[in-house]
Amino acid sequence: QEDYGIEELTGLSNRPGWPDGMRLLVRRVRPAGRHRKKLTAFELKTGWKYSVIATNIRHMWGIAGSHQPQWLDAVAREHAVVEDRVRADKAMGLRNLPSKSWEVNRGWMLAANLGHDLDCWVRLLALHDQDDLERAEPDTMRYRLYHLPARLAAHARRRWLRIDRTWPWADVFVLAWQRLTQLPAVT
Repeated sequence: QEDYGIEELTGLSNRPGWPDGMRLLVRRVRPAGRHRKKLTAFELKTGWKYSVIATNIRHMWGIAGSHQPQWLDAVAREHAVVEDRVRADKAMGLRNLPSKSWEVNRGWMLAANLGHDLDCWVRLLALHDQDDLERAEPDTMRYRLYHLPARLAAHARRRWLRIDRTWPWADVFVLAWQRLTQLPAVT
């Protein structure tokens, strides 16, 4: 790739207290628009965004090429995805753990993971073409869709959901609701 580079700097920075075998990798990428505000003066000058990876992984047995810096960079980026999932799970309720009771912890873990799964399924099935909500953070989804400013009204033996028309995400909620209610029944 032209907008990406990874180099190994192991041995150039010997810090006291670092374990033997510590590898130092530096990745540079062209910054996206969302990163522009957070760039250092050096990064602004060079036009590259830098990330440093320190790892003690030399290679993995049985995996060809696992000693290469590019492979270690891919492992580090995949781990960052895992950390994003953990952060999202905490936003869906896992930050309220632990409790004194094992049973409460089990129930809360189940409820938080169920909420996260439902959130993911709503995104996949109903919001796949809504750019601002497809990959939104849980707090954004909560604010825009789940905390719905509406009234549940009964009229002519039916229930009606009366959504405030001035709410900016009313159309997106209605679209998502229609898509979810049109899914075939599970048999």
